[in-house]
Amino acid sequence: MAARLEVRAGTAYYPVEVGFGLGVGELAAAVLEPGECALLTDSTVGPLYAEKVRRSLRGVGWRLLETVEVPAGEGSKSLAVYGEVLRRLARAGLMRDGVLFALGGGVVGDLGGFVAASYMRGIPLVMLPTTLLAMVDSSVGGKTGLDLPEGKNLVGAFLQPRLVVAELCFLESLPGRELSRGLAEVVKMGLLAGGEFFGALERVGAALRREAAALEELVLRSVSFKAGVVAADERERGRRAILNYGHTVGHGLEAASGYTLAHGEAVAVGMVAEALLARRVLGSELVGLHERLLREARLPVRAPGLDAHRVLGAMGRDKKRRGGAHRFVLLEEVGRPVWGVEVGEEEARRAVEAVLG
Repeated sequence: MAARLEVRAGTAYYPVEVGFGLGVGELAAAVLEPGECALLTDSTVGPLYAEKVRRSLRGVGWRLLETVEVPAGEGSKSLAVYGEVLRRLARAGLMRDGVLFALGGGVVGDLGGFVAASYMRGIPLVMLPTTLLAMVDSSVGGKTGLDLPEGKNLVGAFLQPRLVVAELCFLESLPGRELSRGLAEVVKMGLLAGGEFFGALERVGAALRREAAALEELVLRSVSFKAGVVAADERERGRRAILNYGHTVGHGLEAASGYTLAHGEAVAVGMVAEALLARRVLGSELVGLHERLLREARLPVRAPGLDAHRVLGAMGRDKKRRGGAHRFVLLEEVGRPVWGVEVGEEEARRAVEAVLG
């Protein structure tokens, strides 16, 4: 069971392979001439899958110079870890015609993407996402980034990968809570897309039970939707901003928690807050729908215990903020997002406080 999608973004074009039992080495060799490469992974994924990937690469002629394993978790999206990865690649002798394979979840993908964008002024990147969250969202679209203590993804670059291999077998070892966190982005895109994709959200329960057909359908629909948005607006100067739905508040929640609140859970709560804002600003009535879908995905709809002032402070450093107003993506109806909606500090505070109770 396998499917291929194609992503076009500016002058970049690359395939996304989705399925079970995919051969990473062969798929990469079909896109890039096998040569010297390095593998970036983390301390959770590396022991499970790094050797399998190494064997696949070597089997078709790739020369693996180095495997760099970073600590699992958001803390590795830091300037310190970034610098150490660069030095490891330099000591291994990887040159600008080398390829970086990023094997892991969103943290490894974001870190690896920024490493590939900047090492030797840019080297090819192959994404090997191992979490549902990374498969449906962060591995596609070219955004890379590191966190600062002051906020999430404040350092980064755009770099489109040359290939994405979404090996669904990797999800077999994914804890149930991590699967739920990935479904936050699936629910988000289904709400944005409407139509058949929104209807497919009824398969969220089957995905949680790890039913192969449901997982494949939701991954394919998510990647296809995101690819269409990215193709029309690679650098987020317009419509691509809709993919930030739930993220303006979500990123503030993550930062306020010291990144102990997982991204998917923060985005889930962020969507509820932004649905509350849409009710006040646009008159839409989607709060109950959001809460039902997120609960079906076993995701939180509140983040009790966080400090509203800290959340708002982190939101104040959001890259999308202009002047004195927060800028939000809000839903008028399912499938009808609007972006760039300016909301004052008091309205934003009320929405944040409502999801912290």
